[in-house]
Amino acid sequence: MEKAVDMPIGEVEKDKSQFVKNSVLYKEFLAEREEILKHKWIESEKAGKDIGFEKALLDWIVKHRSHWRERRMKEARTEKAAS
Repeated sequence: MEKAVDMPIGEVEKDKSQFVKNSVLYKEFLAEREEILKHKWIESEKAGKDIGFEKALLDWIVKHRSHWRERRMKEARTEKAAS
């Protein structure tokens, strides 16, 4: 990989963007966001109207986040042990 000072600005930004997209933190963010959107859809269907992202986010955090995270960590440990 070239040093950033030797790379054109566009390439530096592309490199940073790729780094972020490959990061574990970003992947966890995307997985959590997907769960919130699923929750939003389910709760909106129950309510018969769109409940909005913020309400779905807060509801999901209170009701589901801790269990979801525990399950993800357990799955990650299982995958790591299998490899």
